[in-house]
Order: sequence, then structure tokens, then C-alpha cells
Amino acid sequence: MSALVQPGPFQPEQVLRDFGVGAGAIVTFTGVVRDDGGNLAALEIEHYPAMTQSSLTAYGHEAAKRFQLSDWRIVHRHGRLEVGEQIMMVATAARHRHAAFQAADYLMDWLKSRAPFWKREISRDGSTRWVDARDSDEHALSRW
Repeated sequence: MSALVQPGPFQPEQVLRDFGVGAGAIVTFTGVVRDDGGNLAALEIEHYPAMTQSSLTAYGHEAAKRFQLSDWRIVHRHGRLEVGEQIMMVATAARHRHAAFQAADYLMDWLKSRAPFWKREISRDGSTRWVDARDSDEHALSRW
């Protein structure tokens, strides 16, 4: 059970080494920086290290308790990320698949709406804009 916030790339197979031993189900999700409008050059992610680390750890433990997870991992990057780069990964392990899927979904909803990261889009022309919270992310979180 761990949360890791780092600037560099991660290897999913390393994140999952010795993960979920004895579990009946393991669910993973890896998010990638995407360019929906065709103009994104990169995403820049800022955070306060101590706040971010403790917050991700607390929500991981909350998910473990709520969904009876035997293991969980969260990896989230910060700094400048180019289109196509991995931005984060969530892994959950539980006795049954339903709990593992629900826990992964719960953690993703929380990461999208409450995790203490600030994202700025950098366009191909060099202009920037801060990414606002989306109503759809808030709605998704409200189901929990």
C-alpha cells in the first residue's frame, strides 16, 4: 500500500512488482496526457509535496477500508508532461473483482476532483491556461 508522487516516468511492471499477492482480483488504470483539441503541447502539474503525499496516502487507506482492499498503489507525476506521456496510475487488489473495480473507480474520481494538483495546459503556440474543475468530475465523485 503506497502513494508515490514523482517527476519522472514510471514503469507499470515495476509498480506492480509484488503487488496484490494472494488477491482474487487486481485492477489497474493508467492515465495518459491527451490532446482533445489538437493544440496541446504539454501539461504542467504543480503541487505541494507534503500535502499531496499525505492526501493521496489518506485516500488510499480510505479506499482500502471502504472496499476491503488487500493492497493499493497510486503513482502520480508532476512537472511538465508531453502529450502521450503517462500521468498517473492506480492499482487496487481485493478478494473479489467488484471491490477492486469499485475501489479503482473511487480513487480515480477522487484524483480527478480533489487531489491537490494544479494543472496548466501549454498550447503549441506557447500560450497557457489553468485547467478548471469539471462539473462531470464533481458529479462522478458525488456517487460515493
